[in-house]
Amino acid sequence: MKNTPSFHGDEFTNGVPADSLFHVIPVPWEDTVSYGGGTGEGPAAILEASGQLEANLGRAVPGSFGIHTMQEILCDGPAEEVLSRIEAATARVLRGGKIPVLLGGEHTVTLGALRAFAARGKSVGVVQFDAHADLRDSYEGSRYSHACVMRRAHDLGFPLFQIGVRAPCVEELDYRQAHAVPHLDARTIWELGIPEKPLPPDFPEEIYLTFDVDGLDPSIMPATGTPVPGGLTWREAVVALERVCQGRRVVGMDVVELAPRPSDHASNFAAALLCYTMMDLAARSRA
Repeated sequence: MKNTPSFHGDEFTNGVPADSLFHVIPVPWEDTVSYGGGTGEGPAAILEASGQLEANLGRAVPGSFGIHTMQEILCDGPAEEVLSRIEAATARVLRGGKIPVLLGGEHTVTLGALRAFAARGKSVGVVQFDAHADLRDSYEGSRYSHACVMRRAHDLGFPLFQIGVRAPCVEELDYRQAHAVPHLDARTIWELGIPEKPLPPDFPEEIYLTFDVDGLDPSIMPATGTPVPGGLTWREAVVALERVCQGRRVVGMDVVELAPRPSDHASNFAAALLCYTMMDLAARSRA
């Protein structure tokens, strides 16, 4: 197993688990990619790029709450075995009352984390940033494909809110309509902007943020396996994150689907900054 560098380790030593609010879980899983590859290198690229972040985001220093980076999850073997390892790691973090921060890897890693919440009887609301709905029942012969992860989450009973979707298939549109899955698609954002209160009033108070980096426009984030034009700008992404966190408590998060490219430092840095920004919002949601 590789020696995993710590998140933002240039300015913050790898925190003692009991004293760290954020527990970073690198999951270099790449099993069901269906277009461009490279997501298995995503966690390492984010960790390396995090060393170039400024500690202060302008309003807060998220690292001051403590960041503990775990050794990366072993991603060899059948999908169920990998998911069980992710679930076990996430469960350890939750038992300590801390916030799991998963770094993918393909989007399927989210399912492992959500299983840990389900095992604790926690019906948290899942807020998904993504170019794709990921609501297929099966894709390319696998029900654990990255294209099915939100369907599996919905199967577990987690309420779902989708932001930035702009490439859904017919099956997914039918599923969203049949199950009344609330959403704020990219076209709506183009035309109307981001509402002050995007989430439905009855959405759970505790939320899990899952951010597939292809939710961002490829002009900002080209290093992803399935880039789709018309995505969120950086400002739109941050505003949307801030507004979904208002009045709610962030209990977990992940950043997934970064597929690093040679000499493209900007994408890696953007993914690291996105993660650190989400940490800031999570800490403020608990204040």
